[in-house]
Parts: sequence; structure tokens; C-alpha cells
Amino acid sequence: MISAAAVAADPVYGRARAVAQYSGNMRKLIHDYKYRDRHDARTLFVNWMAIAGHDLLTDADLVVPVPLHRWRVLTRRFNQSALMARDLGKAYRCIYAHDTLRRVRRTNPQGGLSQAHRREYQAGAFSVKPSHRRLLAGKRVLLIDDVITTGSTANACAKVLKKAGASHVDVLALALVADSARIPT
Repeated sequence: MISAAAVAADPVYGRARAVAQYSGNMRKLIHDYKYRDRHDARTLFVNWMAIAGHDLLTDADLVVPVPLHRWRVLTRRFNQSALMARDLGKAYRCIYAHDTLRRVRRTNPQGGLSQAHRREYQAGAFSVKPSHRRLLAGKRVLLIDDVITTGSTANACAKVLKKAGASHVDVLALALVADSARIPT
């Protein structure tokens, strides 16, 4: 199935999967994980992601988490996407390339921004570590994120991964904002 958003604006990445819609209890679980340091649901999240993204994981050569800026990691003390990517990589025997992709420009939360503004805001925010270009050459990358809102972050990441040599980039997330009128603030 192809989403209306993908038809309207062809994404840079290939396939994308998400476990659930970003609302209700799922939104609360993700917020508790990210902002309240509640890791008790992480194993469940990873299991759900393995089911939803089984085909993506079996095709992947390496898993790469969407990076946080170093200041956000310092304040939060962890990158939720990196922890899930590590667990998924181990389960599927994929290379866990945790520091291949870097967020080189600090970005603020994008609540309330349109898709066009989000895309513009993410431009130039990511880079590939130069020493990892050889690792990416010709590889199928699975990008791991917690929430896909408009796809702007995934597109920005996929663009730099492909420019660095990845042959294909798919995306696996825990949740998806399904209604653009309800983009979280």
C-alpha cells in the first residue's frame, strides 16, 4: 500500500513501516520512554518493530538510528532510536552503525511547522561520518526512528546516506502521525 503523502511527494527513501498510529496510548508510551526515562516498554517496542518491519530487517545490511544532536543526548542521556536500532540489529544480525549518521546542526522541536517548512528546516542538519563511507558503499540501510511525522527527517537522512554510497534506504519507526492536521506541537 502506498500512502497519499508518498504519492504527493515522492520520498528519497524506499519503503517505510510503522508499528502504530501516533495517538492515544502509543503516544503516551513513546513520551514516557523519551522524556520520562521509562525503558520498561522498550523490549515490547522492539518486538513490535521486528514484526512490522520483518521484510525490511531481513533485507537490510545495516541499521542506522536517526541521530540526536549531542546537546539533546546530554540532556536526555540516551537516543531512543539508537537503543531500538541496536536491539533490532542484534536480533537480525545486521551491522548496527550507531555513529554513521550525525546531526551536525541543532534543530528545535518542529511542532506546528508545515511539511514544507520541516523539509527546509532539516536540510543540512545531517551528515555521514567520512570514515563510514566505505561501510555504506552499495549497502541497504534501514533507518530507525521513533516517530515519522511528515517524513522530512527520514528524507533528509536518506538523502545524505545515499549521497555517501548507500544503495537503498528504508525506514522503520515505532509510530506514524497519520493525520497531517494533527501534527503534534
